[in-house]
Amino acid sequence: QVQVAESGGGSVQAGGSLRLSCAASGYTASNYFIGWFRQGPGKEREGVAAIYTGDGVTVYADSVKGRFTISRDNAKNTVYLQMNSLKPEEAGMYYCAATYGYSGFPLRTNEYFIWGQGTQVSVSS
Repeated sequence: QVQVAESGGGSVQAGGSLRLSCAASGYTASNYFIGWFRQGPGKEREGVAAIYTGDGVTVYADSVKGRFTISRDNAKNTVYLQMNSLKPEEAGMYYCAATYGYSGFPLRTNEYFIWGQGTQVSVSS
């Protein structure tokens, strides 16, 4: 059974850092995107960053470029999201998700077919 699971959420002050982890298991596809998405209270889920397991190409939302870094450890089937200089408006539930294969739009939620349960990130001002 294919599944992804997030960990690493928590509470930080504005300007602080957190590292999220996404562990994938049961996957038969050799290459695919793992994406990170966030959903704040009353907001739509939005793409934050994504990485292609095949060649490591990364994609970021403009709002996080220069502050967030997505990386992978293929041996552990784990993707990380390092978040620095966090802002209060970036608080919410963070989800990781996986595509079937390559996607031309890796920050779109409808490109992903398997989702984790999410991990909560709180940022106080």
